[in-house]
Amino acid sequence: MNASTPLGERINRLVERLPTEVDGRVRKLSIASLVGQIILIGTGGAVRLTSSGLGCPTWPRCTSESLVNTPEMGVHGIIEFGNRTLTFLLAAVALLMLVALWRIRKERRDLFVLALGLLASIPAQAIIGGITVLSGLNPWVVGLHFLVSMALVIFAMLLVNRAYGRTGRFMNRTLEALPGIAAPLTAAVAFFAALAVVLGVVVTGAGPHAGDANAPRNGLDWDVISHFHAAPAYLVTAGVLVAVVLAFRHRIQGLFRSAALTLLGVTLLQAAIGFIQYYNGIPPLLVGSHMVVGALLMAAATNLADVSRWSPKA
Repeated sequence: MNASTPLGERINRLVERLPTEVDGRVRKLSIASLVGQIILIGTGGAVRLTSSGLGCPTWPRCTSESLVNTPEMGVHGIIEFGNRTLTFLLAAVALLMLVALWRIRKERRDLFVLALGLLASIPAQAIIGGITVLSGLNPWVVGLHFLVSMALVIFAMLLVNRAYGRTGRFMNRTLEALPGIAAPLTAAVAFFAALAVVLGVVVTGAGPHAGDANAPRNGLDWDVISHFHAAPAYLVTAGVLVAVVLAFRHRIQGLFRSAALTLLGVTLLQAAIGFIQYYNGIPPLLVGSHMVVGALLMAAATNLADVSRWSPKA
């Protein structure tokens, strides 16, 4: 193609180069989406834990005069604007995913709808982020911002599973038959993992890491809410232990066993971080690690429940 080629012809040629089946390009974009969502949670945590929540004091501009951070704003401006910039990168990944799926959007409507949902959620997430800044880091709005990010991790995990043919109508493998209890058990584990995340947001809103020295807190007792937060986490641990026992007792070798063991490992890591931070004055680095591993746990719980749902019953 050259500059003299008509625009319509150039577009047609580009469309012809798009995938006609789920290939490596689609799969890599699904992984990029999942990894990007988890990194966004990590950078969002960095914003709050370094008191950079108002590093860009207004929205949608970083300042009333500038779209980007200025040298005078220092490291807090860099951190906050960097987190905002990552949102645009995630939007680009979601848009590329839709483009890659364009020629198979009807055949693989499952992938297209998930990718479209991820793209559509990004401006909504940006607006919530703007309200967060304009409200002076209201802890309930900050919590909503985080919960939407967690929901996007769930959708991105489902997108990965569908893109790789691990689950869904277009599976490219045969899943092993599972005991009848497996599907409801792992669905309950995923539910309690989500509940732990929600209560963790309430704990954060009561704790000292507000994102800015003058940001309000939710007024609840941090120590008491922490124990409520731990309760569903214990249930997640118990549930995933039962899932692992089922896998070994019934000699299940495939995706279910690997998903259960992965979730068990992430759950134990998350529990260790939670206990250590609780008994050591909740240092920022451990709080940030707790957030990122929480995103990994939510992805792992979603994966296990998804595999169980699509596995036949023994």
